[in-house]
Amino acid sequence: MKLTIERSTLLTALNHVQSVVERRNTIPILSNILLNADNGVLGLTATDLDLAINEQVSAEIATSGSITAPAHLLYDIVRKLPDGSQVELDYKGEDGRLTVRAGRSQFALSCLPKDDFPIMETGELPFNFTLPTKELKRLIDKTRFAISTEETRYYLNGIYLHAAENEGIPVLRAVATDGHRLARVETPVPANAENIPGVIVPRKAVNELRKLIDDTEGDVSISLSENRICFSFDGSILTSKLIDGTFPDYERVIPSGNNKVLELDGKSFAQAVDRVSTVSTEKSRAIKLSLSDDTVTLSATGADSGSATEELTASYSSGDLEIGFNSKYLLDITGQIEGDNARFVLADAQSPTIVRDGTDDGALYVLMPMRV
Repeated sequence: MKLTIERSTLLTALNHVQSVVERRNTIPILSNILLNADNGVLGLTATDLDLAINEQVSAEIATSGSITAPAHLLYDIVRKLPDGSQVELDYKGEDGRLTVRAGRSQFALSCLPKDDFPIMETGELPFNFTLPTKELKRLIDKTRFAISTEETRYYLNGIYLHAAENEGIPVLRAVATDGHRLARVETPVPANAENIPGVIVPRKAVNELRKLIDDTEGDVSISLSENRICFSFDGSILTSKLIDGTFPDYERVIPSGNNKVLELDGKSFAQAVDRVSTVSTEKSRAIKLSLSDDTVTLSATGADSGSATEELTASYSSGDLEIGFNSKYLLDITGQIEGDNARFVLADAQSPTIVRDGTDDGALYVLMPMRV
């Protein structure tokens, strides 16, 4: 295999695929990426056996061929090469080394046989639809903060993607929860997605996908079965196993009887929460909201650090109420509110609170209170 490729093109592709590769691997081949050069295209593939990314970029191919190379080492080398340089990758096969040349720099990297590299089988993916990149980013960004990191509740370690109905209108819905807060975001259901099975996309796949589509415009093609999902766009393909578990009935968590409505400027409120919580105890991060007519007072107390209060004007007329929240969870939710209007729908100090974005009807958040 012998090819020449522009440094920035190779670096972008390596950046996308190498992040899948774990820093510590008990299986040596999983520390490598597969390089496949043919017909003017260099294909790069990385996998951890649960997730695989394949990226294709243009290159000048002198000799077609395939080999695997150390992912992080190759990425670090290319990252440190001069901007604008032409990178030559040359594998002759005699000594089992890949030569990397750029200008006067030359590196020889130990390789492993391409036949040892595991190819992730996707099987049949009977459900296929497309989603605008902007909508996919929105579904991810507004829900992934609520994904659980508790490994024992593995079925909460991802985003639950499924077709649903909202007041008789078909929607594609993404839901994440860790038991303390819940995020539910929906978009009009794409063509051919009305009957997809409910699937749980793992946290690592969600995060890698979000990085990959950061600079992408246009549509993303999504194919899935009950145990695999595949995202295709701009020469990149991400394939992931799905979490084999049952996502809980999240609708039961969303309260329907809340009748106290608090409306205020979302950005000002988030900044006030951030300021006041500075003194709160690191472990509990507790902050108290005291609601009275058109006023909300935020307060926090730290055992050793002192106390803080801040008063904000708001729209509220449902009687005095005191309720406590974890300030980090509160900031995670208010950070998703893009408009000026944040709407809190409360019941009492012990019941879950609903948070809505005044400019995004498709987003709903639920936050459990805490004792303060």
